Amino acid sequence: MRTELVSEPGDPDRPNEDFAAVALPASGQGGSLVVLDGVTPPGDGGGCLHSVPWFTSRLGGALTELAVSLPDVPLARALSLALARTAEGHAATCDLSHPRTPQATVVLARWSPVSVEYLVLSDSVLLVEAPDGVVTPLLDDRLDRLPRSALASHAVVDGTLRNREGGFFTAAADPAVSSRAVTGSLPRGEVRTLTALTDGAARWVERFHQGDWADCLALVRADGPRSLVDRVRALERADADGEAPRRGKTHDDATVVHVELAPR
Repeated sequence: MRTELVSEPGDPDRPNEDFAAVALPASGQGGSLVVLDGVTPPGDGGGCLHSVPWFTSRLGGALTELAVSLPDVPLARALSLALARTAEGHAATCDLSHPRTPQATVVLARWSPVSVEYLVLSDSVLLVEAPDGVVTPLLDDRLDRLPRSALASHAVVDGTLRNREGGFFTAAADPAVSSRAVTGSLPRGEVRTLTALTDGAARWVERFHQGDWADCLALVRADGPRSLVDRVRALERADADGEAPRRGKTHDDATVVHVELAPR
């Protein structure tokens, strides 16, 4: 098995709000990956005393532990337990009911000699490559399915569409949101590689249209995750210089985790 991980802040003067980890159990059988993309709140952050990096590191650390220490617990249940543990860490000091309380997108994957389990919540991406080279993107596309009028308004930024029916869901303070995640399991023999990307890295496909998901994975396999992030940064700089229409923030935190599983 081979793993590669790159995580880079969008602004070197601001902390990286992404979290990434790969964990291998002491038994040597299987492993897991965790990728979170923290949601930057506008204004005062909605009454929470803690930063988004605090939240993603707490939630990511809990998920990393639980995914390997509880191998028989479904990933959705592991996410629920991790959210409850994280919420307990600041419930006494912060307003966790506020729609802009710290939150994150989630990608989880866990593999054993028998299966590969996955969980995706909100707009990060997990790419699964089969032994024959076919690449399948595992996505939670609720945000993409929102009407253009909603995306053009302040509803997404203000948080009024987050964790609401008819909107989209992120990991915040409510453990029950884990039931909203896209989950599933694949036979271990049907998976050759796993690649998780936050939306800052997925821009190469989704915003700049440099190729499809198979092209993206081919780039990561050939040149490594750093090459993908470097190419995104070059495209962002060109976008900022007016060579392409401006769309959203110029630079975003970008994280790529690539795992090549041992042949079965």
